[in-house]
Amino acid sequence: MILYYAIATLHVIVCVILVLVVLLQSGKGADLAGAFGGGATQTAFGSRGPASFLSKMTTIAAVVFMITSIALSMISTKKVSKSVLETIRQQSSQPVKNKPAAPPIAVPSRDQILRQQEAAESAKQKQPATPSAPAQAPTPEKQPAPKPTDTKAPAK
Repeated sequence: MILYYAIATLHVIVCVILVLVVLLQSGKGADLAGAFGGGATQTAFGSRGPASFLSKMTTIAAVVFMITSIALSMISTKKVSKSVLETIRQQSSQPVKNKPAAPPIAVPSRDQILRQQEAAESAKQKQPATPSAPAQAPTPEKQPAPKPTDTKAPAK
């Protein structure tokens, strides 16, 4: 585990160095002659002159970056990782130790509801009215509301 963190730290440092070295380099034809087309006389891959310190540093940083990338990928694959589907299969294959489910609720059919209503109405009719039962006020029948009388004010 310590090796993994050491390589990861080296990898981050090399990444920063590589970015800085690449940004510090001047491009081909960055001089005044390159602005007016004077760089066209160079070969396809640049001049054959000796490599500068920055180009050597770029090559070294790129090689170290690739090596640390490969090392990190190899170290991280040693761990046994399971996919989501494998963990679900393992969980579903284990017996469930839950409390038993409640019995399903029986929904009465329309005929059963009608029979229950008829039984309740017949039981209500068979019961004698007791004096302790609250008396129900008779429901007033619909009577038309009295029309307001037209009272005309006396004319002046």
